[in-house]
Amino acid sequence: MLSINNLTVKYGQITAVREISFEVKKGEIACIVGPNGAGKSTTLLTISGVLKPSNGDINLDNNTIAGFSPEQIAGLGVTQVPEGRHIFTSLTVEENLKVGAALRNDKDTIAQDIERITTLFPILGERKQQQAGKLSGGEQQMLAIGRALMTNPSIMTIDEPSLGLAPIIIDKVYEALVSLRKETGLTLLIVEQSAERALQVADMIYVLRNGEIKLKGTSKELKGNDKISKAYFGFDER
Repeated sequence: MLSINNLTVKYGQITAVREISFEVKKGEIACIVGPNGAGKSTTLLTISGVLKPSNGDINLDNNTIAGFSPEQIAGLGVTQVPEGRHIFTSLTVEENLKVGAALRNDKDTIAQDIERITTLFPILGERKQQQAGKLSGGEQQMLAIGRALMTNPSIMTIDEPSLGLAPIIIDKVYEALVSLRKETGLTLLIVEQSAERALQVADMIYVLRNGEIKLKGTSKELKGNDKISKAYFGFDER
């Protein structure tokens, strides 16, 4: 479904991502893990069109989208939940969800989708008319995911969904994401610092460090050994 081929991204003269290649299959949960500064967020921002690649290609269903605008990419069914959530704090929960549907033509089904999302995250239904800025961090993360779902994506990328959240809230967020994949077939590409968390939910894991993919494999292949730690922290290097 999504294929990244020899992707290089630079900030001026600094190379943030260097010739990385990976793929995300339809209906799969793939996780990119790695330390701060590894290039994880840069990779997602390039996929969503916010950043332009210096080299390489990004393919969606065998069609290149490298260099497309964020609006074009979103229109093709790729939506991102950014790090830090970036909800509209002065708007209500319901208004935030409606913003996610702003580019849709099927206006008659928007109310049904809001109902579906508030079923997935019941707390959002309870606080539908509350200002989003008054939600807790975990509730804001749920709202950010819900807003992204309102675009009716075929693939959703999520940057650090567990950032700054209590473990019990992280569990709830990931339970909802796994449920979404199971019930709707939604494809997920998640950036996560916690390799342990990735091993619990992902089909495929890619370890990114210093802008390069140091390790890849299925959760089954990588669980129970020290390969991820070596790749994550660079223990394999002399």
